[in-house]
Amino acid sequence: MPDTDAGLRQIAASSLGLAHLRDGQLAGMRALVTGRDVLAVMPTGYGKSAIYQVAALHLHRARAGHCASPDAPAAGPAVVVSPLIALQEDQLDGLLEDLGGEAAVAINSGRSDSDVEAAWEASERGDAAFIFLAPEQLAKTEAVERLAALDVSLLVVDEAHCVSSWGHDFRPDYLRLGEVRQNLGNPPVAALTATASPPVRDEIQQRLKMTHPLVLVHGFDRPNIRLDVVRHLRDTDKRRAVLEQLAGLKGPGLLYAATRKDTETYASELAERGLRAAAYHAGRKQVERDLVHEQFLEDELDVVVATTAFGMGIDKPNVRFVIHADIPESLDSYYQEIGRSGRDGEPAAAVLHYRPEDLGLRKFFGTHSPDQDSLMAVLQVLRAADRPLTQKALAEQTDLSARRLTGLLNQLQETRAVKTGKRGIRLEAGAKLPTVVERAVELAEARQRVDRSRIEMARGYAETDGCRRQFLLGYFGEDRPEPCGNCDNCADGSADEEDYDGGAATAAGVEPFPLQAAVVHKEWGPGLVMRHEEDVITVLFEQEGYKTLSRQAVTEGKLLTLAK
Repeated sequence: MPDTDAGLRQIAASSLGLAHLRDGQLAGMRALVTGRDVLAVMPTGYGKSAIYQVAALHLHRARAGHCASPDAPAAGPAVVVSPLIALQEDQLDGLLEDLGGEAAVAINSGRSDSDVEAAWEASERGDAAFIFLAPEQLAKTEAVERLAALDVSLLVVDEAHCVSSWGHDFRPDYLRLGEVRQNLGNPPVAALTATASPPVRDEIQQRLKMTHPLVLVHGFDRPNIRLDVVRHLRDTDKRRAVLEQLAGLKGPGLLYAATRKDTETYASELAERGLRAAAYHAGRKQVERDLVHEQFLEDELDVVVATTAFGMGIDKPNVRFVIHADIPESLDSYYQEIGRSGRDGEPAAAVLHYRPEDLGLRKFFGTHSPDQDSLMAVLQVLRAADRPLTQKALAEQTDLSARRLTGLLNQLQETRAVKTGKRGIRLEAGAKLPTVVERAVELAEARQRVDRSRIEMARGYAETDGCRRQFLLGYFGEDRPEPCGNCDNCADGSADEEDYDGGAATAAGVEPFPLQAAVVHKEWGPGLVMRHEEDVITVLFEQEGYKTLSRQAVTEGKLLTLAK
């Protein structure tokens, strides 16, 4: 499609100042303008947003009659769903600076009613090519109906890992997006995320009802980030080491801690040492969080001490370090958090301070026991109603909070006995309530096993004597045949002594279970081969999570077979 490609390149250069496109960007743009869904897994700063922005401008101008490609279909604005108002405003400001006028508008709780109405009117006149929304706006029937009347060209889901309950930053509000897509006439979807392991990618596609999407995975390896782990036996020693290390580093940088209390404690102690430090967590007032955010972006802070509440969508190029005072709950979140450093391509440091006992705290956080009584209560109300109910009506009749109810409905919908449609939530005819609860519990317990396995993979990263970059990339199914030379284990020579097979056996034609091969285990069912070492194979199983298997046991016991 040379004419379409030329038109896309022209828009990227003239409208957004992008003279050169990176790997995957043009392919994603082309897919969207031809009606194909796109899942882009790329680090922040790589250019995910340009994929939908150029495609949306291409389609919007086609309707106005002056698109570079005359065969493109007519289309309305792109709807961009983003979880944070600050992130929406940053993207909005960037587009308005490039495009001017009312090319982009935002509809969120941070704007006045008159501003929101003006945004709707600009969209309905055809002036706006982009509408930025928070997911909770799409819970409003009126908002969805007004969007449906606009002939939406694209549905863009930013931070798409939030749609996955296997993801590390799950947002229940994202679960309705698949239904919203249907109500908008099934426009092409662009799902964007900075990190997503294979099960999260699969769930994003399922939840958003994506059909044969183009999946783009680029930029996973960030070789300029030095990877180190410092091991500790006592908590007091760990805390002292964290403070001493930070006192010797040149910022700006981030320190992640597991609890709100720890963020306040570390920030106070760093300030006593002369650093410009501030705590950031969900318990602080919004105005306080906004101030910390602004100060960090303006280089007025040396270090932000934060829980995982800080950092989503922050595109600050000169972050020089990301330190973790506690082991994260998964390598998914760890990868995204350390990826906030070194976006300018200059050297950066990612250091994990690890104490094995800290894993107990993560296991506690990762435990979500199914509430069988609440599941049954929801089912009984649906059965008694004998008609679809809105979520608001269901919440009133069950006396459950909206967020709690969303989580229960998520579990019940996975059983396929409870479904959500245009008229509301309904129970399948003939469904046996105890059986539905039992199935929901089985699925929830499977997720718990996956969560525990992810914690164990985080332990594996912290305790490996091999190349840490090989281990980290292997978790995401990416092969790096040679040690990286930029982690602590490579520096001290232990990585060279580790037996890492990578794809070498496959290249030699002797590996019976290649990387990314679909396999079946006698007991654990279907899985995907993620990593090879000389004596072990790591497999991600759908119902069990990550398992490290002895190669000898696999061979002698014939535990694995290739999926047909």
